[in-house]
Amino acid sequence: MRKYLPRVVDDQIAGKLRSIPVVLVEGTRGCGKTTTSQQFAASEVLFDEDETARGHAAQGTLPLLGGPHPMLLDEWPLVPGLWDRVRRASDRLGRPGSFILSASAQPADYITTHSGVGRMGRVRMRPMSLWESGASNGTMSLSRLFEGEFKAVYRPRSGGDGTPEDELRELIDWLLRGGWPLTQEMEARDAQDYARDYLDEVARVDVPKASGARHSPLSVRRLLASLARNSASEASLTTLAADMGTDDAASRQTVSIYLDALTSVFLYESQPAWKGRLLSRTTLRSAPKHHLVDPSLAAAALGAGVEGLFDDRPALGLLFESMATRDLRVYAQANRSTVYHYRDKAGLEIDAIVERDDGRWIAVEVKLGTPQAIEAAAQSLLALSAKVDTSVTGPPAALVVVTSTGQPYLRADGVGVVPIASLGP
Repeated sequence: MRKYLPRVVDDQIAGKLRSIPVVLVEGTRGCGKTTTSQQFAASEVLFDEDETARGHAAQGTLPLLGGPHPMLLDEWPLVPGLWDRVRRASDRLGRPGSFILSASAQPADYITTHSGVGRMGRVRMRPMSLWESGASNGTMSLSRLFEGEFKAVYRPRSGGDGTPEDELRELIDWLLRGGWPLTQEMEARDAQDYARDYLDEVARVDVPKASGARHSPLSVRRLLASLARNSASEASLTTLAADMGTDDAASRQTVSIYLDALTSVFLYESQPAWKGRLLSRTTLRSAPKHHLVDPSLAAAALGAGVEGLFDDRPALGLLFESMATRDLRVYAQANRSTVYHYRDKAGLEIDAIVERDDGRWIAVEVKLGTPQAIEAAAQSLLALSAKVDTSVTGPPAALVVVTSTGQPYLRADGVGVVPIASLGP
């Protein structure tokens, strides 16, 4: 049996089990929801594997009150009406930590919003960050950055350490392997086979289930490839449709339907625009950025490999930004924060703004690591800091350039440079 790798959401699940009757763990298929939920469950019912259990649950004869609790009900949306039964059972039990519900697709909102207040808490799981997979040492903690701490320790290279080119190839290997628990011990080529099969199943099975509409698997795959080509961009529906080879009102409507379906199965996650208060009247852009939930999927949709990405730095840069966004989202969630992006009509763009629920914020630029790119990124971060009305928004807790290689250090202007393999929660 594969050893369990601790996840950032472990503490969040444990906390909710102490405070609320039903914990809903949701996220894309294969990211580790069931395995993580099993670490906290005293009993379990796996509905995608147990047809008999589905039958009992549908008839109301599943012994929800018998326990032991917490009881894991895995892929619970497969059973119509189960939420109401769980709700009533949790009321009768009258204590926190009664049930863990896990799902790979969002049910209709009315199912869980009906009488869910005070009974249910949600935890979002994503594919593994580099810290969770062991590729990052996590010495540069997002929580400490929020507190204004930047303590970088220089570690001299040993004679056996690789060159910057070797480090970049290792980064590409991490990107292609992705954050899937099943692929962590695979070669990058095998992991990409896994990702391609994953996308095929999404196009063939998950999208029609989620959308409830007729669809073309080929069109879904074309949209996935378009989203991959437009990773970390604000491409419009028109642009995505044109990139798929069509550009009319019906095609744009189809793209919108497919995006909603991909969102509902947690495969696609847009990055909203930040609304910080500025000193000037500069207009902020409001379009979200596009990201597939894991950069390995974008690479698979493009048919990219190690050598191809090593030679195509623009494409690698976009996928690296998606990787950094994935990791920032995992770490941000543990810090009660949301990951935005910034763009204004004056042309200033910032890859990520991580804003905590108390209003503190960190601005992040993501670059492959050349001195010229780091310098340009630092100047962009300083320009944003000068534009923000700190009397309303407050000053940034940190300005950070996340790089692909190297070691963390603090520049004289206060901008921190942090390799992604040092970033952690």
